[in-house]
Amino acid sequence: MNRSAGLLLYRTSPGDAAAMLEVLLGHMGGPLWVGKDDGAWSIPKGTVEADDTDEWAAAQREFNEEMGQQVPAGPAIDLGVFRQNRAKEIHIWALEGDMDPAQCSSNNFQMEWPPKSGRVQEFPEIDRAAWLDLEVARSKVVVGQRQVLGALGKYLS
Repeated sequence: MNRSAGLLLYRTSPGDAAAMLEVLLGHMGGPLWVGKDDGAWSIPKGTVEADDTDEWAAAQREFNEEMGQQVPAGPAIDLGVFRQNRAKEIHIWALEGDMDPAQCSSNNFQMEWPPKSGRVQEFPEIDRAAWLDLEVARSKVVVGQRQVLGALGKYLS
């Protein structure tokens, strides 16, 4: 089973916190996700490497790589380990903070594109980021991560 670690940044506006809760998600980059919106966004996360002894440190590293920003200071909430699909588990922390999604810049990955062309191209892992309220985020995030949004909502209520 593959394991990833990630960080779900959230913010609340004054007033009813449940109604004003927003999360920062990234739209997956590369040609397979162009033109897709619902189910094409993700919590910033990445593979826990064999030499990673601290999954929280791995989650911070992956956030930095995918968002191009340092993790804001503050106490993290360990939301737990979730099964994203048959082959992957994700360990997710949540942290209250704020950042400008327009300032996010992801690292790149390489893939052969078009398929069977022999041409290797580079694409950003995340091509854009946005603050989304929890209801909208549930429709935008990949299906296997919806349970994480539910866990955050439950924790904060």
